[in-house]
Amino acid sequence: MPMTDKIVVLSTCSTENEAEKLARLLVGKRLAACVSLIPRVKSFYTWQGALETSDECVLVIKSSRSLFDRLSATLAEAHSYEVPEVIALPIVEGAAPYLKWLGENVGEEVIGEESD
Repeated sequence: MPMTDKIVVLSTCSTENEAEKLARLLVGKRLAACVSLIPRVKSFYTWQGALETSDECVLVIKSSRSLFDRLSATLAEAHSYEVPEVIALPIVEGAAPYLKWLGENVGEEVIGEESD
């Protein structure tokens, strides 16, 4: 069976407030059908040669491959991190009604902008 054109994009940020702002931005621009926020994860990573530990929030972003470049650019522009995590995982299969809904809720048209 062929893989779908749908993806899950993962990104992290430092606060729930920023995570909510990014989620609203992506859904508002129809770059994501849904963004789930997972608060309070602990991340371990190397940054500028040092081992770092941070409390972060994870964004689980449901979108499509055709929108990845725009989604990634939008995240990079709006994100507070110098090098934000933006990685896409393919959705190999899924429930047909959910995949249909996902496809209907991403696209070119902006349905709402987040005001600053």
